[in-house]
Amino acid sequence: MQELLATLCASLLAARTFEGAAGATLAPMLGRASEALGAGRHAGRGRMLRGMVHLRPGDGYRGLVVMELGAAAARLIEAGTPAHLPSASAWRWVATYGCAVTIDVTLGKVEPHLGGGGVVVREKLAGPDVAFGRESAARLLERAATHLAVVPLRLPGSVIGMISLEADCQAAIGRLFWGPEVLGALQLLADVAAPHLASLPMAPPPAAPADELLPVLGTKMAGLVQMARVFAEQEETILLGGPTGAGKSRIARWCHAQSRRKSKRFEALDLMTVPDELQMGELFGWKKGAFSGAVTDNPGAVARADGGTLFIDEIDKLSLKAQAGLLQVLEERRYRALGDGSGERRADVRFLVGTNADLGAAVAAGRFREDLYYRINVLPVKLLPLDERADEIPPWAHYMLQRRHAESTAEGRAHVAPEAERALVAARWPGNLRQLDNIIRRAYALALVEHGGATREITLEARHVERALGYEGGGGAKDPAFASIRRAAEAVVDEAERREAAGEALDLDLAEAFRGVVLGTAARRKNSKEAAFRLLGKAGVVQNRNHQKAFRREIEKVNTLFRALGQNGEGPFDDLVEKDET
Repeated sequence: MQELLATLCASLLAARTFEGAAGATLAPMLGRASEALGAGRHAGRGRMLRGMVHLRPGDGYRGLVVMELGAAAARLIEAGTPAHLPSASAWRWVATYGCAVTIDVTLGKVEPHLGGGGVVVREKLAGPDVAFGRESAARLLERAATHLAVVPLRLPGSVIGMISLEADCQAAIGRLFWGPEVLGALQLLADVAAPHLASLPMAPPPAAPADELLPVLGTKMAGLVQMARVFAEQEETILLGGPTGAGKSRIARWCHAQSRRKSKRFEALDLMTVPDELQMGELFGWKKGAFSGAVTDNPGAVARADGGTLFIDEIDKLSLKAQAGLLQVLEERRYRALGDGSGERRADVRFLVGTNADLGAAVAAGRFREDLYYRINVLPVKLLPLDERADEIPPWAHYMLQRRHAESTAEGRAHVAPEAERALVAARWPGNLRQLDNIIRRAYALALVEHGGATREITLEARHVERALGYEGGGGAKDPAFASIRRAAEAVVDEAERREAAGEALDLDLAEAFRGVVLGTAARRKNSKEAAFRLLGKAGVVQNRNHQKAFRREIEKVNTLFRALGQNGEGPFDDLVEKDET
């Protein structure tokens, strides 16, 4: 074991990406498990198949890597390839107790291993459907996996994911497969690897083609969408988290379009618009006369989505009674409409759910069922706020503007000026993509007013964007002064990049000249240095009669910058200094 640990540590130190560290971890774990299988009571009667690393810190997946036994390296799970995804029951035990779990797939028996590596708790489930869900159990059995070991990836105070190992051993069905000693060794290897898996960056994902539902894909979103593409092809529930307006509904429709159900209906139910007492009916339908006000039959969202996908948004708003009903549907795939005495119906539906709330906190507060939470939290995907996806803001603005312009005129083009792009990037976006779309609508309307109505060619200028942001009442734009400074900084960085391409460099110390540029500009506009100091909150300098010297000092910094940029002749504010001295 010491030699195995030494080899693992050396491989982890050499790894540069999450994928590399995952491969370095899975190889010795599969080796140790295979060794135990070959030496145990089932020697020669079974085989290890594959291992998988699931990295899911916080509220969403970050990495999903698989290694087949005997493979030279691990590989990122990609769309179009078979993928074993975790069962809700396994993840619940791993996340709650931070312990290893073994699963007899055929019998649906889960054995959490707590304390000292011994089996102290057993949960005998009714069958594979309850342990894994129908699709998960069938997928494992199709891949010849009769047994599964799941080991948590632990950091101090948290579980950030898990490692699953699959085996085929018909002779071990109904018997203890992995003993405490083997599971303890696997857990030790996982504990050593966890900090590396959590901290190493993901390898850059391949470029994804744009489409109508996801026309813009930034650097940070690329890996998330790659993960969502894999999840979309499965039948397990996807939990879409993230702030309001970040694009959960759009991603839900995109997942449906990537799924095997794409030719069927996509149905969306926003629970924010449904009173508590009507939630069961809106989900499962009702018969005429089922309650006061039920004057006609209502099939319900599940029936309308039959064969397709149902997206339930704001799942945290679901009442406890309706939560119990939804849990039954997810586990048994059967439901009954309110007032329907003819029997249960089958739910042939793929479920996607969305929330901007912390469901874990809602569980702790008693507002959300713990069993439902773990049932829908199998494949979590958390969308980032737009403020953390700044590289997406300009292309999204172009897309939204062009779409808006196309509604006004069948031909022609609309453009966002570079200065307007910088103003958008400098703003803050608590409302995310929804807020950005509103700002583009407003700025477009302001631009049309300037042009006297519809026009074939139109450009959004910075003034249009800044006026549109100004209507946000302080909630949408950052301080205007900061936005202006940000745009100036963008220009300096642009120049630095241009010089870098030419093999030159722009000294950061020259940025100190910005203060002098502001002061000189104010002096020229006010035609007075004293007025400029007062305007910029430095009236005390004037009162102390130090403003002449201070002005010359700041302007000299500007001149230094001017010369560094290759400009000859007088500085831009030298005339103001000379006028004072004469």
